[in-house]
Amino acid sequence: MSLKTRPSYQFEDYLATERAQTQVKHEYVDGKVFAMTGASFNHNLIVLNLGSELRAKLKDRPCHVLPSDMRVRIQAANAGTYPDLVALCEAPRFHDQRRDVLINPALLVEVLSRSTEAYDRGGKFAIYRRLPSLKDYVLVNRDRPLVEVYTRQPDGRWLLDAMEGMDGEVRFESIACAVAMREIYDKVDFEAE
Repeated sequence: MSLKTRPSYQFEDYLATERAQTQVKHEYVDGKVFAMTGASFNHNLIVLNLGSELRAKLKDRPCHVLPSDMRVRIQAANAGTYPDLVALCEAPRFHDQRRDVLINPALLVEVLSRSTEAYDRGGKFAIYRRLPSLKDYVLVNRDRPLVEVYTRQPDGRWLLDAMEGMDGEVRFESIACAVAMREIYDKVDFEAE
């Protein structure tokens, strides 16, 4: 996905415009609105694989796993984003009565693309760290089997746990479950990227 800058807006103006259209998604960061383009086949496959596995593992628990159409509001950073996946195991809370902007995710997943990797690792992670409910920030590489999980520690520091290769599993502390790397990357053709 590539990001394109637009003029400065207030969050409520951005939200009204975003809710009125259906063709293009935008992210909002402190007055700036960025258009998001579509994702690759591997990107979508990884998102579906991981989302399906998480949903199956959390099905009998009071947890939710949501796809990239779930907007997330980070009030402290004056931002609104569309993570690739969102998960939480408490009652969802929303920005307003429309229930289309979540404010309390525990886990956020971004599948890295060449055009947004630096932002996902840097600026976006800085924004997400300002979300009090966030416990795990997950970066999934689409070019090789590598998943990085940043977990918030009780003292506020973030601890990185990286899993590389097709063996092993990735642990998500915030939702108390693990997913095998083989399942995350099922049918992904790294050569095609």
